[in-house]
Amino acid sequence: MDLPGGLPLHIGVIMDGNGRWAQLRGLPRIEGHRRGAERAKEIIETSAELGIKCLTLYTFSTENWQRPETEVTMLMKLLEHYLRKELADLMKQDIVYRAIGEIWRLPVNIQKLIKETEEKTSSNKGMTLVTALSYSGRNEIVRAVRKALDAGRRGDEINEESFSSYLDTAGLPPPDLIIRTSGERRISNFLLWQSAYAELYFSDTLWPDFDKEELKLAIRDFQGRERRFGAIQVRSNAS
Repeated sequence: MDLPGGLPLHIGVIMDGNGRWAQLRGLPRIEGHRRGAERAKEIIETSAELGIKCLTLYTFSTENWQRPETEVTMLMKLLEHYLRKELADLMKQDIVYRAIGEIWRLPVNIQKLIKETEEKTSSNKGMTLVTALSYSGRNEIVRAVRKALDAGRRGDEINEESFSSYLDTAGLPPPDLIIRTSGERRISNFLLWQSAYAELYFSDTLWPDFDKEELKLAIRDFQGRERRFGAIQVRSNAS
């Protein structure tokens, strides 16, 4: 499943369109989320097979807490089901699992599952899978500032590198490619600090229909771009 040229080291995905996918088919919204979870599994497996080093999925934003209680409850049940069911596959694929966001806001049973999954996969050597849960980029930055202050850091001691160490994503490479599905053209508070130089790819495909071939199209598009880091120009497909 090799793609010629350089691969993005880290891909972030805004998985949008589950509700609209269900609505177009006359199905309840939760069915769209179920299909979206199945698609996420395929994209995780494909990314690992391609050799992507890190994949971050925007799974549940802080704004999602404002959705109807019944929908939030079902989303939490889907997340619990995924964590219980997929641990064996994560181990088999040598994937490291990590969650970012305000994890403390999630139900206690899910917090426990997240901790167990992170611990059990921590020694794996393959791709790092990150799920952004109860997450927003602005909130993450504010929390990072508070962490720096709590650590006693002075203003003159803080630079971009040291500040990054207080973010939820500390230790992870910044995303090279951000993908958003469903035709929306915005990043919706996702990895705001980390995505300063990320390439953006917007797909009109609703998330439950975004299959591995769609992922490859996004990566090929990335490989054909000239990346500009300030004054530096680098071709994405350079060897």
